[in-house]
Amino acid sequence: MSRFQPLLFVIVGGAGDLARRKLLPAIARIAEQHGWQDRFHVLAVGRKDHDDAAYRAWARESLLLAGLSPDTVQSWCDTSMHYASNADGWQAVVDKIHDVEAAHDLPGNRAFYLAIPPRVFPDVISGLGEAGLNTSPGFTRLVIEKPFGKSLDSARALNEMVHDHFEEHQVYRIDHYLGKETVQNLLVFRFANVLFESSWNRSIVKSVEITVGEHLGLETRAGYYDQAGAFRDMIQNHVTQVLTLVAMEPPVKLDSDSIRDEKVKVLRSIVPIAPDDVVFGQYTGGVIKDEAVPGYLEEPGVAEDSATETAVSLRLHIDNWRWQGVPFYLRTGKRFPERLTQIVVRFREPPVCLFEVDGTCDVHSDAIIITLQPNEGFELLFDVKAPDEDMRLQTVPLDFRYAEAFGELPGAYATLIEDVVLGDQTLFVRSDEVEAAWTLYQPILDNPPMPERYAAGTWGPPSSDKLPHATGDRWLQEGDQA
Repeated sequence: MSRFQPLLFVIVGGAGDLARRKLLPAIARIAEQHGWQDRFHVLAVGRKDHDDAAYRAWARESLLLAGLSPDTVQSWCDTSMHYASNADGWQAVVDKIHDVEAAHDLPGNRAFYLAIPPRVFPDVISGLGEAGLNTSPGFTRLVIEKPFGKSLDSARALNEMVHDHFEEHQVYRIDHYLGKETVQNLLVFRFANVLFESSWNRSIVKSVEITVGEHLGLETRAGYYDQAGAFRDMIQNHVTQVLTLVAMEPPVKLDSDSIRDEKVKVLRSIVPIAPDDVVFGQYTGGVIKDEAVPGYLEEPGVAEDSATETAVSLRLHIDNWRWQGVPFYLRTGKRFPERLTQIVVRFREPPVCLFEVDGTCDVHSDAIIITLQPNEGFELLFDVKAPDEDMRLQTVPLDFRYAEAFGELPGAYATLIEDVVLGDQTLFVRSDEVEAAWTLYQPILDNPPMPERYAAGTWGPPSSDKLPHATGDRWLQEGDQA
């Protein structure tokens, strides 16, 4: 039986770029896929002086550009798309909500998605609460985009302010990385396959590596990025969320709080990170895909003396029975050679080497490579005998790709919005997760290392290679053998 209940999905910032590019296309697709169009209404809230007709025309153009069929766009926009301005306060929004719910016989279920800059979160959240929009005849849900604060103190203040107006069970802190199919499948991969879970521990695993690399620069985000940097933008949230899913213990049951309880335990088990285990970098000019690109300090909107990091590498350890002694390497950066997000789990070599070539052991570490982008999937690397007269070993892959097996995957935003609609908080970040991550990383941000320069088109500063080298490992790039 479907858990769907008719609702009004309110997008604060509904005439902005995020709504245009991501939210409206995702909502339209899931409404069409499940046949929810008549009972899934959208109210865009903004400061522009639109009416319903003007907003529908704008939304129609956005949805057509996103590839939805003209018939779908026309019918959905004309019946299910609405607009209200909050330029003069929230009463006009309250009135519009009541009008739409009455006109379309909606039961009072509401979700509020804050597609707005973080600096205005407090005003909007308090405005919703003071207008009485934190409760309703049905359910009320609040969706908040990252970043969830910019420090431990600001994250705590944001959580306190949210909890002044909303209960935690109403709050959905969205990290779109958790909507990726491969990230969600980590739980299935680990806990539904005894072959892998029985090897997922310090006795068998040599090291774990998580890389989130981008070949792009700032695009239009200089104002935000020069204040945030790679650590706040990627490590504290996206990369750390992936880390917790890789390292967590089996939950007592498959519900949102049980899963998030285990993720918090991972964060609280991480040993304080030593300064020598952290490397910051900043890209200079270089060449990517045969095209010359400028350095960070030459990017429009960046301060000429900026010390903002565009790459981060770090090594950490988890002090528990499963992972004691296993190094975890995290890496992110802009202007890397390619777009690559992957998890590499390297296994230990056999205790005795039986296969030597010219006096050197010919055995390589087996590894599992979990690719999040591009071409999502799982790859197992292991040794076989090469077909010749000598006993020479060669690493070969067993490869699974989602697109080949299942066709086109749903977008991350579509997955997460559907979970909001259905009331599933599993893929959303809880307040104690946010604070546990900031508690871990705040000492680094209080005393950050100076960024080392690295050329655009390389994999970050040279010192980042020393982190895995110190324990006999190395970063695995696209196409490498383990």
